[in-house]
Amino acid sequence: QVQLVESGGGLVQPGGSLRLSCAASGSIISINGMGWYRQAPGKQRELVATITSGGRTNYADSMKGRFTISRENAENSVYLQMNSLQPEDTAAYYCNAAVLEAGSYLYREVWGQGTLVTVSS
Repeated sequence: QVQLVESGGGLVQPGGSLRLSCAASGSIISINGMGWYRQAPGKQRELVATITSGGRTNYADSMKGRFTISRENAENSVYLQMNSLQPEDTAAYYCNAAVLEAGSYLYREVWGQGTLVTVSS
């Protein structure tokens, strides 16, 4: 069973930075797209950023210029560098990946359990 485990969340002051990490483990043959999503209290989950296996990135408009997504294919990992954080960035951040597992023929979407980011003074 493939799992995604996020880390790096926590409490940060406005204007500060955090780096989130997500590592995939299990019987992985290949990982296609990976991404980060977030869900604030009382709101729907929304896209933060995605990255293809070739490194092409896509960001939600409000994250452009502040957040940077990257990945290390050899380690089945994806990262999110978040700068200039504001209170409205407070949310649970979830890692997502399209994974081809051993014994399967189709990529399956896998989600992590989430890591909480709180931006407050």
